[in-house]
Amino acid sequence: MRSNFKNGPLTGVKVIDLTNIVMGPYATHILADMGADVIKVESPEGDLMRYFQPYRHSGMSGQVLHLNRNKRSLVLDLKRPESAAALRRMIEKSDVLVHNMRRKAIQRLGFSYEDVKALNPDLVYCGAHGFGSGGPYEDKAAYDDMIQAGCGAAALSARVHGEPAYLPTALCDKLTGQTIAYAILGALYQRASGGGGQHVEVPMFETSIEFMLSEHICGGSFEPPLGKVGYMRILDRSRKPFKTADGYICIMPYSEKNWHDFFDYIGTPEHRTDPRFASYDARVQHVDVLYGLIEREAAKRPNSVWVTFCDQASIPCMPVISLDDIHEDPHVRAVGLFNVCDHPTEGKYRVVRSPVKYASAPFKLRHHSPTLGQDSAEVLAEYGLSEGEIREVLVTRKSDSARASG
Repeated sequence: MRSNFKNGPLTGVKVIDLTNIVMGPYATHILADMGADVIKVESPEGDLMRYFQPYRHSGMSGQVLHLNRNKRSLVLDLKRPESAAALRRMIEKSDVLVHNMRRKAIQRLGFSYEDVKALNPDLVYCGAHGFGSGGPYEDKAAYDDMIQAGCGAAALSARVHGEPAYLPTALCDKLTGQTIAYAILGALYQRASGGGGQHVEVPMFETSIEFMLSEHICGGSFEPPLGKVGYMRILDRSRKPFKTADGYICIMPYSEKNWHDFFDYIGTPEHRTDPRFASYDARVQHVDVLYGLIEREAAKRPNSVWVTFCDQASIPCMPVISLDDIHEDPHVRAVGLFNVCDHPTEGKYRVVRSPVKYASAPFKLRHHSPTLGQDSAEVLAEYGLSEGEIREVLVTRKSDSARASG
């Protein structure tokens, strides 16, 4: 690794990225923003996420502009021997390989861990799968909705609203993406400490179950159980954004002082001595009453009045803000989370910087998201292929290349 870390703590780390859609690209997006040289290896057709509308040019969707920044794109048809040989040469000189193919698919291509570990014993090889090895689901395909259904997330909605529901975000994909990133970082640290390379497995299903149980395990933590799984406050149907005189808001008194200040503000100081609200445990048992009280009072005042009072009283509070408007939030503007940049082919677009700040290496947009295969020749040359070898590797089906490039 190089000693100059001005581009981030992973400067000098070479990552081969064989992932697509959301889970894997989100993980390698984190690594790329940390300074790693992430080579996104795509088929001639390209990552399906490239073609999600709207876009200015086919193959360059808004999601791709975000998830593929600071990466380089290399097109390889791994079913062709020349391309497979090129990837093997890259593996010999790389630090990390991460993929989210099903096990049988990566084995058919000849790039399972058993296939490649002899090429580079120090390689950190991460297989991100729907389900962990050794169980009856290990060969099943997996998508976010499937995992939300299976990990308990959808069922929790039934306890609140009467029927199962998916959260309106690719929760399990992104959660597992973050887990992939920190799992790779752990393996790189072990390697730097003399532990060598290794095979890391990150399964969506098990990762999501552990995540869901972090606060919901409750009485289910004990054997035999001391009560139902489920954190009562979160599962109470009265827990919701409250309608105000001009919008919606989260008002969330939490500590005893928070509640006393809230009771005084709404003119019910007698609630201070009500035994139902005298302790944290008592308040949890009667959270429906408390949330009902907030709901009734919230409608009497506009958002701005509630925010002023709650901020002065240190009561947790936040207006409901849509994703369409979030870039106008005063805090978001002040910390510079968004910036408008010029992409060489896509024009002006909004960049959401990494939320993590390293004092020694501020976030840097080193590369705009590449078009499909934009960096193929450059990358292969860096890994030692001759001009003739590069020409052989980059021979692709013209129809595929034309469609993918739009």
